[in-house]
Amino acid sequence: MKRKVEPGIAEKGFIPLCVPHLSGNEWKYIKECLDTNWVSSAGPFVDKFEKMVADFVKVRYAVACVNGTAALHISLLLLGIHRDDEVITSDLTFVAPANAIRYVGAHPVFIDADYNTFQLDVDKLNYFLKTRTKKTAKGLMNKDTKRYIKAILPVHILGHCCDIESIMEISRNYGLPVIEDATEALGASVKGKFAGTFGKLGVFSFNGNKIITTGGGGMIVTDDPVLAKKAKYLTTQAKDDSVEFIHNEIGYNYRLPNLLSAMGCAQMEKIDAYIEKKREIAKMYNEKLSEIPGIGVMTKPYYCETTFWLYTIKIEEKEYGLNRVNLMKELQKHKIETRPLWQPMHLLKPHKNSPKTVCDVAEKLKKRCLCLPCSVKLAQKEQDFVIEKITSLQKV
Repeated sequence: MKRKVEPGIAEKGFIPLCVPHLSGNEWKYIKECLDTNWVSSAGPFVDKFEKMVADFVKVRYAVACVNGTAALHISLLLLGIHRDDEVITSDLTFVAPANAIRYVGAHPVFIDADYNTFQLDVDKLNYFLKTRTKKTAKGLMNKDTKRYIKAILPVHILGHCCDIESIMEISRNYGLPVIEDATEALGASVKGKFAGTFGKLGVFSFNGNKIITTGGGGMIVTDDPVLAKKAKYLTTQAKDDSVEFIHNEIGYNYRLPNLLSAMGCAQMEKIDAYIEKKREIAKMYNEKLSEIPGIGVMTKPYYCETTFWLYTIKIEEKEYGLNRVNLMKELQKHKIETRPLWQPMHLLKPHKNSPKTVCDVAEKLKKRCLCLPCSVKLAQKEQDFVIEKITSLQKV
């Protein structure tokens, strides 16, 4: 039975996919930066933001970066990943981790996704390591490429967690350190431990569509004091003497400005409420969309607590009557913004020759999945409107 909703909600405006919610001290803290002239990469809000994130995810150290991609780049350098090394990573993800691996001259190895969770398929990871690698005196060799695999970079996508406990067991068995790309999973957890805190290093992003935002921005988190100190050193142009301008290594201008950190502090003050709202939105979608034949709702993996960062449905064309592309077009007519998942990494021109498992699941998810509006400030009447349109558009 279709629910009655207020007509013309989206026709009068636009329902965006996922936009920032600026409802706290953002104006106050940014004004303080402007009033005091602390607007660049030094200032009290940088340190405060780092501490707030570190305290939230319960790690000892956090290092703020200009964006999540920069944080990934530095993390790879910190673990000594070099030219012609290989790094195992997720096939179904935004392109940033694959690109960051290439920044250091290394090669990504793509592992397919699990259909139910969207995350890196641990069984395929295990099978790849057992059948296509061998342990040597120099390290773990990829038997096909003769290159050495130096790390695992799993990507926690859409607000869920990978099966990170299994990945950490694999890490120990093969001697491969883990960098967690938790850019989409701030606040998600496994048995009370937060995404980004299992491996040697974890990375978060604060892009405009993330659960909290600094406009741009990223963060490296770790419990290792040596790695934390080196991360701060590399992200501030590797200054050995800032007075005499002595630099003994190649450094990077990757430090997050105080101005953006101020915004991050205001956002972090609201993060618990934001996560709660994301879960409420997912619960409503699950209750109503699960009634529609051909629509697969987004449930959390059994092993983790998720933030449902970007609520995503799976569309079975034969049952629903429209495929993902056509449903996206129809919703666009009603000014409802949606988006597909990313092109699997192995299909992208810069990465198509990289080693990989069979990645048919990632291709299937790309073909069938659609991300729905789920901004923290999504109003009930707006969500009702989205649900009503998806219900009424069913053709079977």
